[in-house]
Amino acid sequence: MTATITVDVHDDCDTRADLRPWSELVASVLRDAGVEAPALVGVYFVDEATIAELNREHLGGVGPTDVLSFPIDTEAPPATAPDPTRVVGDIVVCPSTAERQAPGHSGDPHDEIAVLLVHAALHLVGHDHAEADERDRMWRAEQQALAAHWRPLQRDPWAARSDEVVP
Repeated sequence: MTATITVDVHDDCDTRADLRPWSELVASVLRDAGVEAPALVGVYFVDEATIAELNREHLGGVGPTDVLSFPIDTEAPPATAPDPTRVVGDIVVCPSTAERQAPGHSGDPHDEIAVLLVHAALHLVGHDHAEADERDRMWRAEQQALAAHWRPLQRDPWAARSDEVVP
């Protein structure tokens, strides 16, 4: 059996969407970033109340946000470990927030979710955007991943965010 990067997608807000493309997108981004199989990541689609509570608990934020990422294993366990699977982390997305902000960002709700998943997957493997040079590097990585594994976007999803202060 071939080792894989497993992406468990959980629809906790009943979007009734096909979740397979999201799983494939996250796995591809992680693979490109050098994550070796076997690896596991969880993706959770949640409502605004749930993501607002997570935002408050973990970041001290107020209200719902679009996406959160929670890295777990920054390195793969030794191959000799009883279970060599690397638990990369969890991604939590709020589709209603993504849909609301899409017109001003990527232009399309599905594209917005793709941007958020790529962004969060890159956070799981150590990318950050606290400093300008890190932000530029991360945004380039996001654009490359979207072009390779989703589609090149007609609008720059970060143009509206370029002046935002990132905590």
